[in-house]
Amino acid sequence: MHSQQYKLVLACTTPTVAMIKILKIILSLLPWLLSMYGFYWLDSNLWDASTPHRGKLSVLLMGSGMALSFLMYSRLLARPSQR
Repeated sequence: MHSQQYKLVLACTTPTVAMIKILKIILSLLPWLLSMYGFYWLDSNLWDASTPHRGKLSVLLMGSGMALSFLMYSRLLARPSQR
């Protein structure tokens, strides 16, 4: 079953095209990973339990990272005819 999933993800004509697709996926995950690291850094260094609106800021930070990742993923992996 796992081999079928990999075939669907990497259903490309050449290994170079598959590598480019993998790099695009990794690139599209960067905003989300950076927002997670930013949240970790703020939570461990600057924020404490008494920081006002800490929960709202956390949701805003993580949500913006996820939204940017989604937009980048949609843009980078869109078919040329759909752009």
